[in-house]
Amino acid sequence: MSTVWHERPEGGNRTAIRLACVLGLNLGRTLVRVLLYPATLYFALRRAPERHAAQAFLARVLGRRPSALELLRYLHTYGQVMLDRIFLLAESLQRFDISSHGLDVLERQMAQGRGVLLLGAHVGSFDVLRVLGEKRPGVRVAVIMDRQQTRVMTEMLGALNPKLSANIIDAGADPTELALAMHAAAREGALIGLLADRARPGEAVHDVDFFGTPASFPTAPYLVASLLNLPVVLCFGLYRGGNRYDLYFEAFADQIRLERRERIAQLAAWAQRYAARLEHYTRLAPYNWFNFYDFWHRRSDPPVARRKSTSSD
Repeated sequence: MSTVWHERPEGGNRTAIRLACVLGLNLGRTLVRVLLYPATLYFALRRAPERHAAQAFLARVLGRRPSALELLRYLHTYGQVMLDRIFLLAESLQRFDISSHGLDVLERQMAQGRGVLLLGAHVGSFDVLRVLGEKRPGVRVAVIMDRQQTRVMTEMLGALNPKLSANIIDAGADPTELALAMHAAAREGALIGLLADRARPGEAVHDVDFFGTPASFPTAPYLVASLLNLPVVLCFGLYRGGNRYDLYFEAFADQIRLERRERIAQLAAWAQRYAARLEHYTRLAPYNWFNFYDFWHRRSDPPVARRKSTSSD
């Protein structure tokens, strides 16, 4: 099981992803979702590293070894959310029941007339936020993401909604270009979205407690917030089944100031705070966790495995 997320190949080839788009838009969401059942089974049988990572995560969040049905439910939820990306980007919010919690927190920060750094994670759907931005004229949602890591999916979804695609800031760009793009977006007062639970190759990380075991989290998001002088708001779009999503906003920091002599310790503290809130929202909807690799780098077995080992001694 790979311990590095970017080493895992993109799920689905160009033909399969294009077929999903065509079938979804022509057959409709209800009918095409039926096809997710055999796709889920295929994914569970053919993608062993992702299956093992899913089992390890579920053991942590559930506190016991997951059943086969729970594993399939987890993988099926992933398929449902990925399929919904097609409809969210192609048809906006028409098909969905989205409840917003803490939107006033975001609006207060936006009222200051400067940009806002929105920290999300690979939990649920961040596309819910991207599309919701279309409902607010004059508000730009610029999302930082690596176009090359999921190149095929990014191309397909970009064709469905060129406007949203144009607002992607490529995390794989030259560092100088990336910094200039973020600075320009901040000056425009944009909402800058960043998924803060994965580090890119060579990026600084710090080990913090996450589900009772140390895990590496990137510290760049807090350095960016400090350099751009942006307030930080957490944002998670949790899938609740059917066509329902809960979009949560939570105040994280009005301002992040880093002292040169204490920078490492301060960055570590911000990473720990983020990990604690991420664990909270992950527990609210555990089947929404979409990090299918060895997130904890095999530093210890899940709690259920440790209990089993202890009882057998």
